[in-house]
Amino acid sequence: MQHYDFIIVGAGSAGCVLANRLSADPNNRVLLLEAGGRDWNPLIRIPLMAGVLYTWRSINWGYDTVRQAHLDGRSIHWPRGRVLGGSSAINGMVYIRGHANDYDTWRQMGLEGWSYADVLPYFKRSEDHADRRDAYHGTGGPLRVSRGTMQHPLHDAFFAACRARGHAATPDFNGARQEGFSVHDFTIKHGRRQSTATAFLDPARARPNLAIATAAQALHLVFEGRRAVGVTYRRRGVTETAYAAREIVLAGGAVNSPQLLMLSGIGPGDALRRHGIAVVAERPGVGENLQDHLGIFVQYQCREPITLYGLFRPDRAAAALARAYIFGRGPAAAIPLEACAYIRTRPELAVPDIKCTLVPGLSLEATQAQQMQHGFQITVHQLRPESRGRITLASNDPLAKPLIDPNYLSRPHDVVTMRAAGRIIRDLIRENAFAPYRGEAITPGDDVDSDAAWDAWIRANARTVFHPVGTCKMGDDAMAVVDAQLRVHGVDGLRIADASVMPTITGGNTNAPTIMIAEKAAAMLLGEAPLPRAEVP
Repeated sequence: MQHYDFIIVGAGSAGCVLANRLSADPNNRVLLLEAGGRDWNPLIRIPLMAGVLYTWRSINWGYDTVRQAHLDGRSIHWPRGRVLGGSSAINGMVYIRGHANDYDTWRQMGLEGWSYADVLPYFKRSEDHADRRDAYHGTGGPLRVSRGTMQHPLHDAFFAACRARGHAATPDFNGARQEGFSVHDFTIKHGRRQSTATAFLDPARARPNLAIATAAQALHLVFEGRRAVGVTYRRRGVTETAYAAREIVLAGGAVNSPQLLMLSGIGPGDALRRHGIAVVAERPGVGENLQDHLGIFVQYQCREPITLYGLFRPDRAAAALARAYIFGRGPAAAIPLEACAYIRTRPELAVPDIKCTLVPGLSLEATQAQQMQHGFQITVHQLRPESRGRITLASNDPLAKPLIDPNYLSRPHDVVTMRAAGRIIRDLIRENAFAPYRGEAITPGDDVDSDAAWDAWIRANARTVFHPVGTCKMGDDAMAVVDAQLRVHGVDGLRIADASVMPTITGGNTNAPTIMIAEKAAAMLLGEAPLPRAEVP
């Protein structure tokens, strides 16, 4: 019999934070369950390997969506981390919190304690920023954050083109003004990835009150009446059950947390009964409200041999990887997502609604013929899509992958925004600043010009930029799954602390907000008073 005070299911972006904070008190016995293995692979540490790690099944759940009705019936690959650190071990390391208005909107939905002034102190609690010293940033936290350092002529061209199109520079996307163009911050320390396993779990691993079980696939929760008291999991072919005297926290993310709830009898009653699952608490919102950022990739040939294609030669690639791993320097010690702009597609909007990122190379998903040349791209995605999808069970088998239906572009507004985004990117690349580098258009071709042609190209080419949220949303309405304290409605002893609780998606990458959610959840679980609300200009 395994007995703990707290059990955390999932050692990803949120779970590692929770494990660190809850086990800091030696009186708390904490169990951290992770379906994947340890983050021993040295390539995880090298920032430039992020795009390759998306495809490694040894550290990846390997999810795919159902065929998307509004994307020409395509199934979209959905990489999610299955390793200590979760998706923070394979992501692009961009540290962006979203717009202040995102959190103020949550508060306006009735979620007390989730306004921007409320959450900023928890962002700062995690952060150890290498460069910034102001009211918006923290130092001394576990997570090292640093400003992008890669310098490239195409970055200069991008910034000059943005300026020519009337966009202003902003000093800090996480500061007083998100809108504009600048260089991203990253969770990179001395040229190496800072996953939550590196930043939060490594300092806590030796604590005698923290048990970490890898290769431990959660099967279902155990209830006594309506109280969650344990987790049954399978590890190396053996089924075990661990019990929590205080609380269980799900931190599996937007796919795995709703799946485990439904397997355990919490979810839409009729659907659960069809799978032969006894209903513990009927919550129709479990798995609903799925949101994700959908991106398009506008790619051009480059007339100068200055792009990442220069690293495709095996000897150069090996040298760059070795230099990054040993010394934390060189082109592989950064990820080429530095140059970015947050832009409004319409002047009447209150906040930016698209994000544009210059990459001095071509997409890894381009055809082999397209990749075998110098080229560059600008990726763009809509920040706050209106389309909503769902996660549902394929069966009552805990080892079966759930059905993922993001329902991309199901709302007309999203199509209009993506079309406008594509035109904005093309206009940027046609500015004089890009003239020394701009070659032939790779995709879309110059013949893509009308609304119908843009829409068809988007349906055929758009894909995820890996930010699923919302499937166990916070709220007090009939479709809410957790309350503002992250407690699951209808049961006791169970909370959720991951990206699934976001009622609406944040305007940017979602890793930093997920870490913030875990920081707040840990404080709630420990009974701490809320941190004082931030006072910023």
